[in-house]
Amino acid sequence: MRLTRSFIPTLKETPNEARIASHRLMLRAGLVRQTAAGIYAWLPAGLRVLRNIERIVREEQDAAGAQELLMPTIQAAELWKESGRYEDYGEEMLRIRDRHDRDMLYGPTNEEMITDLFRQSVKSYRELPQILYHIQWKFRDEVRPRFGVMRGREFLMKDAYSFDLDHAGAVQSYRKMMLAYMRTFQRLGLKAIPMEADTGPIGGDLSHEFIILAPTGESQVYYDAAFEEIDYVAGGAGGFNHDSAADLNRFFIEMTTHYAATDEKHDLAKWAAVADPRRREGRGIEVGHIFYFGTKYTKSMNAAVAGPDGKPVFPEMGSYGIGVSRLVGAVIEASHDEAGIIWPDSIAPFKAAILNLKVGDAACDGLCESLYGRLQGNALYDDRSDRAGVKFNDADLMGHPWQIIVGPRGAAAGKVELKRRATGERSELSLDDALAKLAG
Repeated sequence: MRLTRSFIPTLKETPNEARIASHRLMLRAGLVRQTAAGIYAWLPAGLRVLRNIERIVREEQDAAGAQELLMPTIQAAELWKESGRYEDYGEEMLRIRDRHDRDMLYGPTNEEMITDLFRQSVKSYRELPQILYHIQWKFRDEVRPRFGVMRGREFLMKDAYSFDLDHAGAVQSYRKMMLAYMRTFQRLGLKAIPMEADTGPIGGDLSHEFIILAPTGESQVYYDAAFEEIDYVAGGAGGFNHDSAADLNRFFIEMTTHYAATDEKHDLAKWAAVADPRRREGRGIEVGHIFYFGTKYTKSMNAAVAGPDGKPVFPEMGSYGIGVSRLVGAVIEASHDEAGIIWPDSIAPFKAAILNLKVGDAACDGLCESLYGRLQGNALYDDRSDRAGVKFNDADLMGHPWQIIVGPRGAAAGKVELKRRATGERSELSLDDALAKLAG
């Protein structure tokens, strides 16, 4: 994308409503714009980040054997009345009526709808287990939406739901999803810590939330540094296989043996048993939550299947959520400096920014055009006739992992300057060497 033709409306000044780093930087870098309280439009650069996160989430769900579908945002109230949650959920639920005076709602979650779809289609234990997921917009009518996309009213979420014949199978599905989550967060460039959690209005008796460290986190967290040393993506003997019960058991033991707790569940005696050099603490942001809740919904909504003996069995369920849009803000909270965003390579809107320091110079223009063509849409070309300082500031603000700086002296010699945003390291390289480093 050429910056002169792009819709990336950057801001020099911080809007008054922005109170935390991610909100401030998302507005200033032209990623989002607020359209109503707690509701945001995603502009082209922000949408590219959102889609990159979606892609990684989807790949890991698919790898774990989950199947993607797409459920509507508007749900019939009758389903929620069946489960008993329609009146209990509270004022966060946006209740509406259609032209035929039927009670409807804008879905805050999808346990009821997925259970209804399941009971319409699955009749025998032979069709189990099933794990189904979608990535869809949700709405929760927060009384005080704040912090930009971190606590908005409308948000993009990946929610998955498992159905198993018995408790043992449900635990396997839970562990499989937990591993998928840890792999997902690692691929997003995040160090996520699984912590035992309360289940809230969704219900259940086994629950973990996934926390990343950031100064503006909602809660204080404590954990063993052992979590920082685990490679969830690695293959081979040291890795974890979704399809191996032994691997999943080994993985879950590791996740639940090392100490990790929010301030609400912090146990001073257990914390004291962690060696002092291994203690980590700070503020944390929740980026995902998983629940096991047994037959809570299959029983209340009569979603039974024929068991091995022909008698009806209510499948055991779990629910697994990742805040996709929230993750954009969470990544920024965990990865920024005074100059702007520092995107992990895996989710950056563009891999590199090409900074033409002298538009109109034949050598600069030619080298930039060559770079732009060879990067095949994975670069933002700053072809504006602005001062170098403006271009440097905007590139740092927008957080591209690499900056390819093209000036008259270097261009005349066929050289570019390559800057790594995260470290500030610079090196002068030939065009081919610079592209090879970006590809490495």
